[in-house]
Amino acid sequence: MRSTTVDWQAPDRSGVEGLRERKKRLMRQQLTDTATAMFLERGFDAVRVAEIGAACGVSEKTVFNYFPSKEALILDLPEATMAALRTGLARADRTPTDAVLDILASELDALVSWLGAQPDLAGASARIQDFNALILSTPSLRAYHRDMTEQLVTVAAEALAARTGHGSDDPLCQIAATALLGLWRVQFSALRRSLNGERTPEQVRHAVIADVHSAARLINTGLAGFGNATNLP
Repeated sequence: MRSTTVDWQAPDRSGVEGLRERKKRLMRQQLTDTATAMFLERGFDAVRVAEIGAACGVSEKTVFNYFPSKEALILDLPEATMAALRTGLARADRTPTDAVLDILASELDALVSWLGAQPDLAGASARIQDFNALILSTPSLRAYHRDMTEQLVTVAAEALAARTGHGSDDPLCQIAATALLGLWRVQFSALRRSLNGERTPEQVRHAVIADVHSAARLINTGLAGFGNATNLP
């Protein structure tokens, strides 16, 4: 994890990384780090993709080979996160809520580990808050974030459909998927409140977990019995 950006997506543990994959990952990270720093300094709309590429020693075309859009430079949706959602919701030994909590805990662990490695905790917390403020204050980034959420809702609905025997467009699967993805919003909001530069990383973790688990208990009440095909009428 780099000091300029924070990656709190579910880590990809799919296998051993080859040299080519490592080079691609490092270039993606460099592009993301550079874009984040430039956006925070000058504003999202004031920075051109060509400038980001030039700062990294590559062309604008090369940047778009790595990212489908300017927004994706800092709000990319890793396949690892979608894969974790598909796999977790398919597990018969985990409730749908617990499966999502597992992913959120992994993302929170990544953030807390990053925070713990920073020499200036207050400064690191401020960078995260600035990043969140950038997203909330930029219409195109907010729209892109909504699109990402919709993609995850679709993935969750499809996984729940396979688990229950319903169709993915069934109202039960749709509302269950939407509710489960709402836990990401709860975690995001809890982080914004907790990252005040005064709490230790572990205190941040406990505060966020408390909020997320409180919301999860409410969802569990509504989803009681859902996700078990043998209980369907």
